[in-house]
Amino acid sequence: MTDAPAEGRRVSRGAGAGAARGKETRGRGASKRRAGREMALQMLYQREMGGVTTPQVLHHYNPVDLLEAVRDEPQEDTLVAISGQPTQMREALAYAHRLVAGAADHLGELDELIREQAEHWRLERMSVVDRNVLRLAVYELIYEPDVPKLVVLDEAIELAKRFGSEQSGRFVNGLLDGLLRSHRFPGSMT
Repeated sequence: MTDAPAEGRRVSRGAGAGAARGKETRGRGASKRRAGREMALQMLYQREMGGVTTPQVLHHYNPVDLLEAVRDEPQEDTLVAISGQPTQMREALAYAHRLVAGAADHLGELDELIREQAEHWRLERMSVVDRNVLRLAVYELIYEPDVPKLVVLDEAIELAKRFGSEQSGRFVNGLLDGLLRSHRFPGSMT
């Protein structure tokens, strides 16, 4: 996999960012969203690498696959935490479906914003994980205004670190930070 550069700056984690992140990670809705983002990333990855359509990946996706992949990881895993709770799992999967369908429906717009911001990096040269983490985050910034922007940024960085390369977190952070500085997205910052 070709990875994006390790350049970019880390957004300050002052009280605003910490408060936004804390609000997202403590609530039940937050854990469902986090699990939904993980599932959505896996679905977008399958869609791109498997050459399948969005309806196909939405229909055939099985969250047990992701659950098996992360169950033995040392860090606390949100998907594992909600796996024994069918209602939360269904809601997380529904959020994942909404993210995947939305990202697929607005792919041209999302990719254009990413290309604009990714100086010296073609979208095609980015790793599949980084590219799809960015697509999910940009989709949430534009079309999920109830999710604070700093939460979207933090969650994207965490996804990139967890599923991408060593440099993915810094790359995703730098690109999304630049987008937040150069564009106005609906919703609150924190």
